[in-house]
Amino acid sequence: MDNSNLSQPDPALYRPCVGVLLVNGDGQAFVGKRIDNQEGDWWQMPQGGVDPGEALEDAAFRELGEETGAQRENVTLLGRIEDELFYDLPDELKGKLWGGKYLGQRQVWYLARFTGQDSDIDLEAHNPPEFCDWKWVDPELLPDLIVPFKRDIYQQVVSAFRGTF
Repeated sequence: MDNSNLSQPDPALYRPCVGVLLVNGDGQAFVGKRIDNQEGDWWQMPQGGVDPGEALEDAAFRELGEETGAQRENVTLLGRIEDELFYDLPDELKGKLWGGKYLGQRQVWYLARFTGQDSDIDLEAHNPPEFCDWKWVDPELLPDLIVPFKRDIYQQVVSAFRGTF
């Protein structure tokens, strides 16, 4: 009997999403402080939903552009985690986000190199902006900067790309 899928969540219950671990030439990771989460000092990497029919790689570039202003000519994709990573929303957010349709997100993560200048980052490239501030950080710190319910995802992303920053 094949038990490989017994612990896998039902993908239909999770919002399809992409995330990007964007690193600069010094191997530092981009993080932004979300405008809508003022209750803590939480920072996150660019990520967001995949539109119906949209290719994952296109969604990754779109989200980067919307959230950071980074253009394709300043970004080189270096890798991808093949398996989707799942997280559940905390109970207080279930039923409130995404029209209550999803229990959480299923994410495909990319590693990308930013080859532009810091002045090419524009948090207001998309209206409304999602981030109010940004910075470059050591990728190993990423799990400590994200909201606790996404921490396991960030640990998996850092582990998967470790040594390639």
